[in-house]
Amino acid sequence: MSGHSKWATIKHKKAAVDKKRGKLFAKLARQIEVAAREGGGDAETNAALRTVVLKAKAGQMTNDAIDRAIKRGSGEATGANYESITYEGYAPGGVAMLVDVLTDNRNRTASDVRLAFSKFGGSMAEPGAVGWQFSRRGVIIVDGSAAEDDVMTVALESGADDIERDGDVWRVTTEPSAMWNAKAALEAAKFTVLDAESTMVSDTSIPVSDIEDARKVLRIMDMLEDNDDVQDVYSNFDIAEEIMAEMDQ
Repeated sequence: MSGHSKWATIKHKKAAVDKKRGKLFAKLARQIEVAAREGGGDAETNAALRTVVLKAKAGQMTNDAIDRAIKRGSGEATGANYESITYEGYAPGGVAMLVDVLTDNRNRTASDVRLAFSKFGGSMAEPGAVGWQFSRRGVIIVDGSAAEDDVMTVALESGADDIERDGDVWRVTTEPSAMWNAKAALEAAKFTVLDAESTMVSDTSIPVSDIEDARKVLRIMDMLEDNDDVQDVYSNFDIAEEIMAEMDQ
């Protein structure tokens, strides 16, 4: 789940990931298989595979599980034939969503994604209706107790593009290819990195001030992310921390 304008939404994401770690590993394995199938099983020469493997290791996936997924993708072991598809849609309040899937049954997955939107007041959109608003970026979340000048110096020297305050954390943005280097540099400088991912970020954010709309937005995302075929859900919502706190109650 990626609605990046408030740390509260990232905390919601982290709780969901911790709760569904088994599903996370299954999805990472599928991503590794596809990357290995498309570019070969050598992470040194396959940049897409290298990125997913680093993501899997950061998520504490074991080396054995990673190796098995690479072998399935490279044809050394039997695996499914997955198709990559991106669906687009709108949640209540005009919130835009992109849904990346890897599926071996396009009809089943399309039906599941459509149901998630319609069940909570959203709707599917035509291809291109939403995607133009997003671009691929690296996003690193750093504990906000660090001094801005110190974080900025390390981040910019390691290839980051920008740093901004986001609630009680620092939000560092990079080109996708520079993210892991910037993360490593920040950690080497003893800053606490709370999260790091290559994600789709919208040029604009949509404030969600109605608590019922906020609930529906998060329920759509939870239902989508609970689906084994769905790999990532990107959105442009901005839910204020006080609304998140009220929902938690």
